[in-house]
Amino acid sequence: RFAVSIGYWKDPYIQYFVRQAKERKAPEINRGKSANKCYYARVQGVGYLLEAFLKKTECNCQIVNLGAGMDTLFWRLKDENLLPRKYFEVDFPMIVARKIHNIKSKPPLSKPIIETHSGDSLLIDSHSLDSSRYSIVGADLRFSSDLEEKLKRHKLDVHLPTLLVAECVLVYMTPQQSASLLRWAANTFPVAMFINYEQVNMADRFGQIMIENLQRRQCNLAGVEVCRSLESQKERLLLSGWENAHAIDMMKVYSFLPQTDVKRIEELEFLDEKELFEQLMQHYCICWASKDSSNL
Repeated sequence: RFAVSIGYWKDPYIQYFVRQAKERKAPEINRGKSANKCYYARVQGVGYLLEAFLKKTECNCQIVNLGAGMDTLFWRLKDENLLPRKYFEVDFPMIVARKIHNIKSKPPLSKPIIETHSGDSLLIDSHSLDSSRYSIVGADLRFSSDLEEKLKRHKLDVHLPTLLVAECVLVYMTPQQSASLLRWAANTFPVAMFINYEQVNMADRFGQIMIENLQRRQCNLAGVEVCRSLESQKERLLLSGWENAHAIDMMKVYSFLPQTDVKRIEELEFLDEKELFEQLMQHYCICWASKDSSNL
């Protein structure tokens, strides 16, 4: 929200989910500026792949956002007239309950759901929401059979081209648990794409410091061993049954973004520690994989 408030990108809905952060003070100021630019690259990079998939399928598809948290993508896609046939979000029941409470109590969030809904009555209970275009499901991603059952109850169509998105999610699961989830996705949908955003190059000194900092805050990256390199990231996708896989670090993503917009955001905050920014960007990546039985 802090990055949005400064003007890195537009998101009129984030204010309904996240309280405004107080302005960052030194000594974390340079880290904060680097983080804002990293967030920008992440939002733009993931958004680029997402939009390409929606346009390729002419929105005749579904999106499954895994570990979606307080993400606002459904509302932004509706504003851009890019809603898929159905949009699913999955997260822990506790997170889902909080999100549903926010949606119910804020008309700018509930109105678009009602507007896009047709047919039977709209289902809302404490841990799930189901309308004809948008569903939120409370589930644990470590148990794919439970996940599939809940998604199908909310009318997941396995024959529809499907985009699955996971942003900083798989790294919190053991390699076995994330492999099981990736395998489930590859086996379930004949035409699908998986986008994964998370850490990479974590075996070097900078990566080790990142891990130590997180551990000090009681934050354990259970799946960090798969984040050794871009190769290990690609390999996990291919071993899980995906036909094609790609991985690029965020510095590379940043260089691919429209340079006029990059110039605009670089003027928002002066960054005097470019080295820190580059190191951060080299330790995150976007990976994507596909399975394509219909040559889409």
